[in-house]
Amino acid sequence: MDVSKKARLTGQVRRFRARFAQHVQGTLGEVIPRQWLIERIAQEFGRWRERLYGPLTTLALFIEQVLGADHSCQDAVARGVSARVALGQRPGSLNTGPYCKARARLRLPFIDRLGREVGARLSAGQPAAWLWRGRPVKLVDGTTVSMPDTAPNQARFPQNREQKPGLGFPLARLVAIVSLSCGAVLEWACGPCEGKETGETALMWALAQQLRPGDVVIADRCYAGYFMIARLMQLGIDVVIRQHQRRHSDFRCGRRLGVRDHVVSWPRPKRPPWMSEADYALMPDTLLMREVRAGGWTLISSLLDAHAVAKHELVALYRARWQVELDLRSIKAVMQMDVLRCKSPQMVEKEIAVHLLAYNLVRAVMAQAAQLGHVLPRELSFKGALQLLRAFEETLRHCPRGRLGVCRASLLAGIAQMRLPHRPGRVEPRAVKRRPKPRRLLTQPRQEVRHELLKKRHMHDMALLR
Repeated sequence: MDVSKKARLTGQVRRFRARFAQHVQGTLGEVIPRQWLIERIAQEFGRWRERLYGPLTTLALFIEQVLGADHSCQDAVARGVSARVALGQRPGSLNTGPYCKARARLRLPFIDRLGREVGARLSAGQPAAWLWRGRPVKLVDGTTVSMPDTAPNQARFPQNREQKPGLGFPLARLVAIVSLSCGAVLEWACGPCEGKETGETALMWALAQQLRPGDVVIADRCYAGYFMIARLMQLGIDVVIRQHQRRHSDFRCGRRLGVRDHVVSWPRPKRPPWMSEADYALMPDTLLMREVRAGGWTLISSLLDAHAVAKHELVALYRARWQVELDLRSIKAVMQMDVLRCKSPQMVEKEIAVHLLAYNLVRAVMAQAAQLGHVLPRELSFKGALQLLRAFEETLRHCPRGRLGVCRASLLAGIAQMRLPHRPGRVEPRAVKRRPKPRRLLTQPRQEVRHELLKKRHMHDMALLR
């Protein structure tokens, strides 16, 4: 890398780090180290050609695009023009073509690795007081996102089989592992919603090896299968999961620990078709599981010692599982990842990865604010933090170095005030009050309906000419 290119990249890295309030005191202010980011770009892109949209410039605009309210490529290009003018450079064209080509040149492994390392650094740098008994608790859940109805997207992420061709949208399934304490997405896997081994448990089976011994995993009953729990326990991971609806718990059996609290032995079931004989042989013949009934739930856990972890603590721990639902809602609703925009599978996967990277960067800023404000990150509003980050965007990026510390402090102090209301035991119906507009549903492919409308208009025009 020549001297001029390195100098330009260094300036871009400085502005990128400033945008997310990095380089402050403490480990949470260094989840994007300057030299580390420069080395990652050099490793992934090598000797790239100097362009208007270089690797980091393009990535920064892509992140701004998914964090912004507009989400359009035209808005991202306008932001790039504004940034160049602020630096005293030529504004360049407002054509979106060069930017879209630059996004296509970005490599998915680079974005994936950057998002995961930001999450890992944030999780590793958090104070021990944020952990549960000194142990990291990780939440697991899955969701789906839709995308434009194009032939390449349909081939990679087919639509629901119950929908007619031309009337549905491609669907991608996403399974994420989220830190309970800081809210960062630590690992994720993406795949289609149709076909063999495309379910949430199949994606989680591949992600399980990314967990570490000593972790505590909380998940819903979708992940309550024998082999999933056995695999996690073999990795040295404890679980707190809701009992599957098909399994019956008889509290008259097993070793009694308390009222509706006992330890029982689960026998190994028959080998499922998807599991090889070698993997099946590695599974234990029995599992010792603790079953607890409270609050209308039956929970299963590998935390067998009732003196170390009481029954009410297991229930409280499982209640925290709802945080992953709120996190996925923040990503899909607040950051608008529910409906993606890209028209090819490669760009769809990049769009998902950039959303998760941007989410982790916002969580890193929230963690700094929580530490300085002496609160927990889960007590702060993600939407409020994102609104403040949008408001401070230009100020942080182009602020003189002498005043940058004051701007960062003002931002973090503002986010620390975005406290969520305390609502213990809150219950809300899963329904909406506002009625949708009385539009007819499209029951034929759009091309056919358009052809019929054009045909009727032509017949109408011909009738007028008679």
